[in-house]
Amino acid sequence: MAQSFRQRFGLRQQPKTPFFVSVAGNIGVGKSMLTRLLGQSFGWPMYFEPVINNPYLDDYYQDMERWSFHLPVYFLSQRFEVQKKIQDHGGSAVQDRTIYEDVEIFAPTLHRRGAMDRRDYDNYREIFRNMTAFLTAPDLIVYLWSNPEITAERIAARGRKCEKNIPLDFLQDLHAAYEDWIERAPALCPVEIIDTEQVNLRDDPKAQEGLLQLIADYHHEKHVRVTGEDTA
Repeated sequence: MAQSFRQRFGLRQQPKTPFFVSVAGNIGVGKSMLTRLLGQSFGWPMYFEPVINNPYLDDYYQDMERWSFHLPVYFLSQRFEVQKKIQDHGGSAVQDRTIYEDVEIFAPTLHRRGAMDRRDYDNYREIFRNMTAFLTAPDLIVYLWSNPEITAERIAARGRKCEKNIPLDFLQDLHAAYEDWIERAPALCPVEIIDTEQVNLRDDPKAQEGLLQLIADYHHEKHVRVTGEDTA
């Protein structure tokens, strides 16, 4: 399948230097779809957010205050394991949601909404700080942007039982946190922002080709920077 995607989009041979892409964005914005597109197109391992077999998610959406520490710590642990695996494996990869969104978006939003108290919030941030000291940032973050009202419609359309009671104001608060973070995220690594209301990555081959070529260019630039070899 990966080879057919390369032929379809005219992608050149990938350099040997590993490249790690993380897909960021609000709930329901299309991260899993894009993760799958990138993984299949480039032949990279894909790492998805643990949703289906998540032991806390159903309880969390029923009672955020009760589970506001347990679920974020679970996600943090899972994402740390994935990112450490990518880093230790040494190959290219694409990940659905970054570990940095846990501490920049979800935990502070829960704290501001009064669902996570100060003690748990400070403890969570300390866990995050200790974990990320062992990690290398992605080579690129692709941030998928959408208005929270649109993401609410997409969430309803995909019909996950555990998500049916997500309040719109929670999505709006997450969106505000993303708007704040994405301005600071380039200090971590390069960021590409895609307005998913204007760019249809699900169904538009030209939009897909444009993004794939952009990522291939980032990959090539890293290879030249690291090795001094220009494979163009």
